[in-house]
Amino acid sequence: MTRRIYFLRHGKAAPRAAWEGDDGLRPLTPEGEALMLREAAGIRRLGVAPDAIVTSPLVRARETAAIVAEALGVHDRLFEDARLAHGFDARCLERIAAARPEATDLMVVGHEPEFSATIAELIGGGFVDIKKGGLARVDVSGPGLEDGVLAWLLTPALLAGE
Repeated sequence: MTRRIYFLRHGKAAPRAAWEGDDGLRPLTPEGEALMLREAAGIRRLGVAPDAIVTSPLVRARETAAIVAEALGVHDRLFEDARLAHGFDARCLERIAAARPEATDLMVVGHEPEFSATIAELIGGGFVDIKKGGLARVDVSGPGLEDGVLAWLLTPALLAGE
């Protein structure tokens, strides 16, 4: 069985240096929210139809996931998983995917540098740089997510049609 794993990095958030609270509560900026709305429309135009969207519990990721889930009409398939917050890696992804065996199209919403490192691990190495609001698709086979192939990596500007 081939699975399509979509990695969506959260949109532009309030700057870490300017934020005076728990980093987990740092939200999208108004500009980041507006861009993510345009990106979500682009994701819909691509025909992306995830069986499940699993998001980090950090506010900026949850806001990003909610915008995309609403645009794709899959708000009832939106789930939160703390493993996407900090320390996310390929083993965490395997466990998340195993918990949703029906999801042949699985979108995860999270953070850097974990996403780039995980993508590189799945595809057998290399350097990947996923920008804020960027979307990558990795096609994998088997229950252990073996033999990953980077199908595409899209920038926020491409998704937003800019």
